[in-house]
Amino acid sequence: MVPVSRQVRLEKCLLANPQAVKMGAALNKSAASVSSRRPPENVRRSTQPRYSAILPGLVMAKRITVVVSQGQSQNPAKRALEEEVVAGLLGQRGVDVNVVPHLYDLAPDGTGILCLSGIAGDMIVCSWLYPRAAQWILDRHGVRGRTGTTLLASEEEAESEHEMPADETSIDNEEDPTEPARVADQRTTPDRTIYCLDLRTHDSAEPYLEEIRRIVAEAATETVELMDWIGGSPRPEQLDRYLHPTNNHHDGGRAAADPELSGPGNGTPATAAVVDETAQRRWYPVIDYSRCTNCMECIDFCLFGVYGVDTQETILVEQPDNCRKGCPACSRVCPEQAIIFPQHKSPAIAGSKEGGGALKIDLSQLFGGPDAAVIAASERDEQLVLAGREAVGEGTASRVPRATATASPRDDLDDLMDAVEEMDL
Repeated sequence: MVPVSRQVRLEKCLLANPQAVKMGAALNKSAASVSSRRPPENVRRSTQPRYSAILPGLVMAKRITVVVSQGQSQNPAKRALEEEVVAGLLGQRGVDVNVVPHLYDLAPDGTGILCLSGIAGDMIVCSWLYPRAAQWILDRHGVRGRTGTTLLASEEEAESEHEMPADETSIDNEEDPTEPARVADQRTTPDRTIYCLDLRTHDSAEPYLEEIRRIVAEAATETVELMDWIGGSPRPEQLDRYLHPTNNHHDGGRAAADPELSGPGNGTPATAAVVDETAQRRWYPVIDYSRCTNCMECIDFCLFGVYGVDTQETILVEQPDNCRKGCPACSRVCPEQAIIFPQHKSPAIAGSKEGGGALKIDLSQLFGGPDAAVIAASERDEQLVLAGREAVGEGTASRVPRATATASPRDDLDDLMDAVEEMDL
């Protein structure tokens, strides 16, 4: 539940930008005057006209939605950073802002997922999660697109990239013909881009606002080739006037005189919508299909009926709430490290990009500790005993039938663990 006081603060921030509202009204009026003009006879009509071909310096950019996913706790520093990001985006041209509860906790049939599913264009997601985890949580709910490249990095990541030798930077880009096919390679990706930003990277809002502005400006530069509009055989002077217009009668000279009405990212100012949904903390695996090979190791290992298959015999998380809270055992036995538990303390399990499937090192061979399979079997046995079932060790046992599997009821231990996590130590 979003506190009423926070909603009031966001609304005040929105109302405190009269200049942005005035600017949006002036821009809409300018665009309307342009749409009423008849195109030259030697210019073919387009089903999707670009006003930038007629209005120099006025680029009609597609709108981008920025989604701010709130943290699970009521940590004042986190809440302040979220509000600074939202306030900094209000008035930003070409941007819509949605504030939702924590992505990982959203219910499949809740208003948060309904809001995200209704976003058709490009999206920038700011969350307290690793970008890889956020991307595949969205994918689980059918919110898909191309993975956008971001330049936002922590100081440690920037230093490590700067120190990496040149001959090592291209290792991950080399394709191995012996690599098995990935599930993601067999799916169709919608024609849009999703950028994911980790709010844990910086303590201030400005780095995030700067990166969002960069993405918006980059998207605004995508225009059609003007020569594609030319038809017939125009004279050289006509072509020169078309490609390099000098008049500004279309807007009374306002775009040329007022920089606020020109440049990338123009459009109506940003507005903020807060999704009011009560989200309970959840724990379930998230599959990274860019790594998953559909080997079915996870469904064979898990004995709680969490996994299933779809009509195409592709692995999926069918009963997420059957998962035992705090247990990441199945992620340890995945040969491609494709299973993510976004709230786990270990970065490799929580979705950091460092836990790549192409580089697998068994640390037990270096330090003499138990290997991943032994740890996973021990974690599974612990949960089996807590559920009143018999431990099986590293052997196999019959799984709970998916059709009859039910989520374990909450008990006092669940409430205690939630209370400890709320402290955000």
